[in-house]
Amino acid sequence: MDRRKIWTALAATTSVTLFAACSSGGDGGGEETSGSTGGGSITVWTTDTLPDRVAATEDIIAKFTDATGIEVELVGVPEDQFNQVLTSSAAAGDLPDVIGSISLAQTRTLAANELANNDAHAAVIDELGEDTFVPRALELTRDGDQQLSVPSDFWAQLLFYRTDLFEAAGLDAPETYDDILAAAKALNSPEVVGFVGANKPGEAFTQQTFEHVALGNGCQMVDESGKITIASDACVAAFEFYGDLLNNYSVQGGQDVDTVRASYFAGQAAMFIWSTFVLDEMAGLRNDAMPSCPQCADDPAFLAKNTGVVPAILGPDGDEAAQFGEITNWVITASADADPSQQFVTYMMSDGYVDWTAIAPEGKVPVRLGTQDNPTEYSDTWATLPVGVDTKAPLSDFYSADVLEPLQAGPENMQRWAITQGQGDLIGAAAGEQPVAAAVSEVTTGGADPKQAAEDAAASLQSIQDSLG
Repeated sequence: MDRRKIWTALAATTSVTLFAACSSGGDGGGEETSGSTGGGSITVWTTDTLPDRVAATEDIIAKFTDATGIEVELVGVPEDQFNQVLTSSAAAGDLPDVIGSISLAQTRTLAANELANNDAHAAVIDELGEDTFVPRALELTRDGDQQLSVPSDFWAQLLFYRTDLFEAAGLDAPETYDDILAAAKALNSPEVVGFVGANKPGEAFTQQTFEHVALGNGCQMVDESGKITIASDACVAAFEFYGDLLNNYSVQGGQDVDTVRASYFAGQAAMFIWSTFVLDEMAGLRNDAMPSCPQCADDPAFLAKNTGVVPAILGPDGDEAAQFGEITNWVITASADADPSQQFVTYMMSDGYVDWTAIAPEGKVPVRLGTQDNPTEYSDTWATLPVGVDTKAPLSDFYSADVLEPLQAGPENMQRWAITQGQGDLIGAAAGEQPVAAAVSEVTTGGADPKQAAEDAAASLQSIQDSLG
């Protein structure tokens, strides 16, 4: 099957297509990439298929082509179509040269099927300087001495809290299970609940929220041998903790990604868990998701100015604080023309890196903090990049250093279920059934015993794992 036929098949199942180029608004980094400028052409897939992101990516590509003479065909592959298109293209022997904006689990899938050029990834990182990357980003993208991808950027799950309410009540930042429960109890009232978090079954956001809470208590989905451990004592304790929060100090009933945000934006919750993608919305920069708290009428950025973040949470059974997040990646495929592909990824991580993170700074936080000459160039610039949809302004206009600095430091505390245990395929395979989200719902809305709910989730995950062979 040729590329034209692959794209035709994809277009038949989705309304997302490629769009014309437009300016991305960034100035690019100050680093020059090495390599020849002998031309050639490569094909690049991206799962960043929103029209404005495709246009901005095309603009960066145009600059790359001007600098190197290498032509790039950009193909948008929607996230929910990725595995299907990857499978058909691999079977036809017609993979692209480079794949961008893919998750940690997807990089593991490519590696497991020997579809990635790990030597090329290592060469890119060596040229850019390994010490310019956040170490944890490299750890999460390695399997032994194999570099499975070039980590590009990350978004993180965070615990957000009302600093004004905490200060008035004399409460410490909610960094541990005990801190969070104490604050939820102290601040819970008919007007403002102590905490709001996702608990609807069948939704990835519910699992992501719970995983964020559970990781800090030492709860893992599988152990190093691949054994399902979601019913371990540490995980049962995490279910109990989350159930206590939502049953006693929260909004009753099912809560999803939209209602959780809405409660906090309305000033009706003292704490909530969401991703960095909420930062621009909380600053009042997106008309379809505006804060509506009483104080927000006079100052749409009131919540941004009065919100603190806790990146990593520590539970009583955990050895270290941890957080959930996602690192997106560049993968050079095993069948790629390695030289121009390496030049392209190197460019996207250097001269094109500021433009790339400028596409959506709230969700593209750098994992390469700077260059050899300026170690914090990219992380410093990130805080000054304009964010927002209907109104644009830098995050630093609204958020204090206490909020931005933990993000600028990169994913130092990030962990992920199953990824580093070599079970990344399990995460993808469980996405449809969402057994952990079902267990969370049972505990927080159905009154189920946490241990029984965890055991039910474990049984479902075992069945899914067995089906993978």
